[in-house]
Amino acid sequence: MERGRVVMGLLFFPRGGAAYVVRYLTPALVRADWSVSLAVGSLGDAGEQTHAPTFFAGLDVQVLDYNDAVRSFEAGGDAIAAPIPMHPSYEDRVDVPDAVFASVPPELAGHLSSVWEAPFDAADADRADVFHLHHLTPQFDAARRYWPHVPLVAHLHGTEMKLVEAIRQRAEIAATLGETLETMPTAAAHLEDAASRLDQAELEMLHATRWQSWRHGEFWDAQLTRQAQAADHLITVSPQNRDTAISILGIEPQDVTVIPNGVDIDRFRPQPRLPGSRRATFRRALVEEPRGWSETGPPGALAYRESDLDRLLGDNDDATVLLFVGRFLHFKRVPALIRAFAHARNRFTRPASLVIWGGHPGEWEGEHPATVAEAVGTDGIYFTGWRGHDDLPDALAACDALVVPSVDDPYPQVPLEAMAVGLPVIACASGGLLSMVNLDPARPTGWLVPPDDLDALTDALITAVNSPVEMARRGTNALDHARAELSWDGLVARFETVYAQTIERHRQRATGRTEN
Repeated sequence: MERGRVVMGLLFFPRGGAAYVVRYLTPALVRADWSVSLAVGSLGDAGEQTHAPTFFAGLDVQVLDYNDAVRSFEAGGDAIAAPIPMHPSYEDRVDVPDAVFASVPPELAGHLSSVWEAPFDAADADRADVFHLHHLTPQFDAARRYWPHVPLVAHLHGTEMKLVEAIRQRAEIAATLGETLETMPTAAAHLEDAASRLDQAELEMLHATRWQSWRHGEFWDAQLTRQAQAADHLITVSPQNRDTAISILGIEPQDVTVIPNGVDIDRFRPQPRLPGSRRATFRRALVEEPRGWSETGPPGALAYRESDLDRLLGDNDDATVLLFVGRFLHFKRVPALIRAFAHARNRFTRPASLVIWGGHPGEWEGEHPATVAEAVGTDGIYFTGWRGHDDLPDALAACDALVVPSVDDPYPQVPLEAMAVGLPVIACASGGLLSMVNLDPARPTGWLVPPDDLDALTDALITAVNSPVEMARRGTNALDHARAELSWDGLVARFETVYAQTIERHRQRATGRTEN
């Protein structure tokens, strides 16, 4: 018997961690007798992982197709002003169709939300018991405008709050200089006395910021804050994110529930390491289907030969392979990881390699990791480029530890998947990683180091590589933790509780009563 109907929304085309949450949570809800329809963004053609019907195959999916918007951008137009607009981004990157929200004029906000009426209608929003919307986005305003009777839960993954914080940091700099975000694009080049009015960190931000991209920041700060406060309930993925939502978005504590991301423990599980299996995995990713790319080269520009696999895996297939998985965003700190590995190379007592698995084509913030690798020496460092999520279980099984150098990463998905495969995690002690690594001091699941401490990260790599017995012990602990605590099916009851709270809160608001 159907327990209720959920319309789940995701503004973005499949790319980041939220898409995987939707992909795994939806079937878990369906197995628990919920009816779920998705309204999501899509890019590319059938068969590509950015194509929503492909990525969410087997689920009830209604899409907003961004292909025409991207073609408009490639022809010199504004993708976000297109008839079916490209979604904006929480990150400010150069020469991309999904410009940062803070650059989008307020007059386009209505356009960005109204185009979601059709996908939500096709998802049968009229019959929904609850909207479950991921992130704070224009989807929220569409749901509230056209279906105000449907209770709404907003699922915050952290990047939206990073944007709000980034806007406010820049607004404070502008105010200190007697300006606003609106005037800073013109004023920034003529602030001769800035050094006497800003501290060193503020000066670095002043000079690093593309101020034209932030001129509408105050509007989007207010917009996202209003959405958060108008939601009937909110979910955050870690206690740290909950605290941030309360403090920067002005949310009442009782209106925010922490539900960590889960992991598909059937897909992500230990695999026997048969002779030649690691080599086959890396041959496919590096030699036969290379997708690594540089600042100037397209996917496949960084390609490898069979002989490179000898260095990667060691003479007897006994090398310790460290793995990074993710996008090349500033807070991911991939350049720092590459430098730490380079510093550690001569102190390893065993063969060791570093595989950089990811980097969405053409997308990076700050230094490009491949450029950093060239500067420090590429020995032992390999770039696979962006790969499909279906390849990740084999990749994790071919490696010995996952390294997550991110600072204030809200709640990354890959560490959970790595632990479910039996890998220990080397990570920075910040953000959501504090809620997943080394939770039991008696049963550590990896190594935690202070954020932005290159020496500490270097030492952790050395300790892990040079201590295979301890690495195996922590990997076993990680596997036990993942299988006991992190399955999506096991988390469904917590989402059901939130849905009940959301529905009740909406009823209270509709009748003008608030009960604490």
